[in-house]
Amino acid sequence: MPAIPHEIFKAYDIRGVVGKTITAENVEKIGHAIGSEARARNLTAIAIGRDGRLSGTELSQALARGIRKSGIDVVDIGMVATPMLYFAAHELCQYSGVMVTGSHNPPEYNGFKIVLGGQTLAAETIQALRLRIENNDLTQGAGHYSEHNIAATYLQRITGDIKLARPIKIVVDCGNGVAGAYAPALYRGLGCQVSELFCDVDGSFPNHHPDPSVPDNLNDVIQALQTTDAEIGLAFDGDGDRLGIVTKDGHIVNADRQLMLFAADVLSRNPGGKIIFDVKCTRNLAPWIRQHGGTPVMWKTGHSFIKSKLIEEKALLAGEMSGHLFFKERWYGFDDGLYAGARLLELLSREQDITATLKNLPDSLNTPELQVRTAEGENHTLIAQLQKNAVFDNPQQVITTDGLRVEYSDGFGLARASNTTPVVVLRFEADNQAALQRIQEDFRRNILQAKADAQLPF
Repeated sequence: MPAIPHEIFKAYDIRGVVGKTITAENVEKIGHAIGSEARARNLTAIAIGRDGRLSGTELSQALARGIRKSGIDVVDIGMVATPMLYFAAHELCQYSGVMVTGSHNPPEYNGFKIVLGGQTLAAETIQALRLRIENNDLTQGAGHYSEHNIAATYLQRITGDIKLARPIKIVVDCGNGVAGAYAPALYRGLGCQVSELFCDVDGSFPNHHPDPSVPDNLNDVIQALQTTDAEIGLAFDGDGDRLGIVTKDGHIVNADRQLMLFAADVLSRNPGGKIIFDVKCTRNLAPWIRQHGGTPVMWKTGHSFIKSKLIEEKALLAGEMSGHLFFKERWYGFDDGLYAGARLLELLSREQDITATLKNLPDSLNTPELQVRTAEGENHTLIAQLQKNAVFDNPQQVITTDGLRVEYSDGFGLARASNTTPVVVLRFEADNQAALQRIQEDFRRNILQAKADAQLPF
């Protein structure tokens, strides 16, 4: 049997280029491995869904064939947002499901997010699927195939629980991703007046890329807010599990500041609760959580790591800088951009001045995510070297949960190895420009000592 490409088995999912590393033949093998793993866990059925990418139909059919070969039943819920697949998995298949999605990658990519019995597969459990294929450790059987429409149940579950104090006028930009098929209907169901931008699903993404963590992708929302009477803008990534927020006056509310708003709300009903966030988040977040009676927990970046930590810590809420938000209070604990948008609107509907409420969240001087390109695997070596040898100038704390996060009295610097691409990710935050430059200089010195030819983006 020809070898399956190693490089598609990533830290949080399986992902590659369609027609090259992701072919129908490979996907059938991956399905067979997933089904075999499900059998080993005494599961009987797996829900599958796909986003709006052009390759989705062919690949989900191949996936279904592979899963059924293992003797596991397949419940196909069709073209849905990733959180709708998680919801269907939870409701129909002992919390087991596979989403065919390329997330925020370019159109020629596709991949798989996998949850089995409530566990999101990541790191070694993803590699274990590859080993099953290579060792032919596959069960045989003939699972059944059925189709199920989950949309009405999912939308009803949200609109039945979330109530707005007043209707809000909103702009929704789905960037031609799959959220466009559901987000406008959801928010109208909550009583909002919705102006739609790029909500027709088109896997070639003809307008802008569906990734709200890149500020340029929010220009259309900013423009629409300026020219209409809408009060707030929401934007979604390609598979609907991440949320971008833009205020009336064009300010982008990053996910760590969104988390402040949600944490204060959740903690008002659950004093002492734990709130989890990743190492990229602002240093204003932990004190804010404490101030509102909660316990802050910093953890590794990556939706599957954060989700596992949420379960382990029995936390109420979690979030990461990339825009993944996980509500356990009143919801299921999976990352859901559509639901996060609904919770946001519920909160803001009680406020007369939405823009002021959002602008009043503590802010700081910070950089976007910066990247240092390296050879494959070199990013992990470089970070390990820095963890061992770097000497920083008067740090208050050096956190090595995920790379190096160095806390100073007036800011922080972060360097960590990306788990998805061969880069070192950097982020800086400070009280003022002078502090920001000093912290960057401290990192520059240490990085260049470890890798003299590093091309630094600051």
